[in-house]
Amino acid sequence: MDSAASHDLEKPLLVNDLPVLKRRSHARDVHILSCAFLLIFLAFGATQNLESTLITEKNLGTTSLGILYLSFAFFSLVASSVVRSLGSKNSLILGTTGYWLFIAAHLKPTWCIMVPVSLYLGFASAIIWVEQGTYLTAAARSHARDNGLHEGTIIGNFNGEFWGMFACRQFVGNLLPLVLLRGGTEGNPSNTTLLFTVFLCSMTLGTILMCFLNKRDDEEEKDPHNAESLSLYASLSSLSKSIVAPMFDVRMLLIIPLMAYTGLQQAFVWAEFTKYIVSPMLGVSGVGGAMAVYGAFDAACSLIAGRLTSGLKSITLIVSGGAFVQAVIFLWLLLCYSPSSGILGTINLLIMAALLGIGDGVFNTQLSALIGIFFKDDMEGAFAQLKVWQCSAVALIFFISPYISLQAMLVLMLSAVCLSYTAFVYLSQQGEKALSLQVQVQVQAQVHDVCT
Repeated sequence: MDSAASHDLEKPLLVNDLPVLKRRSHARDVHILSCAFLLIFLAFGATQNLESTLITEKNLGTTSLGILYLSFAFFSLVASSVVRSLGSKNSLILGTTGYWLFIAAHLKPTWCIMVPVSLYLGFASAIIWVEQGTYLTAAARSHARDNGLHEGTIIGNFNGEFWGMFACRQFVGNLLPLVLLRGGTEGNPSNTTLLFTVFLCSMTLGTILMCFLNKRDDEEEKDPHNAESLSLYASLSSLSKSIVAPMFDVRMLLIIPLMAYTGLQQAFVWAEFTKYIVSPMLGVSGVGGAMAVYGAFDAACSLIAGRLTSGLKSITLIVSGGAFVQAVIFLWLLLCYSPSSGILGTINLLIMAALLGIGDGVFNTQLSALIGIFFKDDMEGAFAQLKVWQCSAVALIFFISPYISLQAMLVLMLSAVCLSYTAFVYLSQQGEKALSLQVQVQVQAQVHDVCT
């Protein structure tokens, strides 16, 4: 068993060299998971893009999103323990309920409704996203093991498919506001009610689709003799391990800046780009069109980047491209950009949206693959850390957005992308050495097993 597992870090096994394995495709679960997330998040993503421009009373829109992501970050600290207790499938289904309630609250958005719903959505989001990362990586490893394929390649392919489908939410979801809110009818209550009703139907379908997933719980959760794992002491120990232990791992410390930056760049698009760049030129209804372009390029880049991912070297090259593209956009907006009317101004705006989408597609696929490679022993804890830092960064942007200028925000983004990329490059260099040494040790172990 140890000998077979060591092939995960090497070249794909030849079919003729494989032992008799029970071949099983796990791609079905990835298809279902991807489609379910598309149906759920096309509604949430479009609503989030409109939040800063559609709900403007006392900054209720941006404040509710700030509360949401602050709650998301907090509950991510305990999400891994909750996920282990509930199981994979139940966690995913429970996570959808928060998004459904959040969209329903927009039928009558008031402070008394939006604040508690945003708090609950933070909890539900932590549950669904920690389990999503764990579920997808587990499916990829099972598929690679059962079919004798290269693990790194399958992780990249599955992440590419998921994030490609997920990015389509920006394209599909934003076409609805573009159609239903066109012609300056943003303030018409009947139009917004129809829009959110359609979104609720989409979320309901996504939740139903989740019910067809296979369970992927650890053997420890399935073992009836392991009831002590549910004790209070064991739960607290698991929580402490998920929160504290990763902070003593140098790899985690080096990847945290990139985790935080992915949240910053997403929040920049949702809060700053739509409010200060898109809306003044195209109106609130035009936000949907610009974000549809953003989503289309995000989806295409996710699929391509996932297919090109084969290991740490490819991840390094792809992330470098994404960081460069987004840095160019920030410099363009800070130094060269000036709003202009007509076709040229619209084209420049759409080019920016496309390049920002490319960068987001790169970071989503490669960061998930990177976590899958480095943190095999505690994926729940690693993905929980991802959401803690991502969501803290998103909440920061939403809270400070009303109080700082666009120029100050752009300086912050440039500093963040430089810092996170520097730490990532150092991590990739050290990680490549560590993986090479691990492969050598495993090859020596194989030779020893063959000789004995």
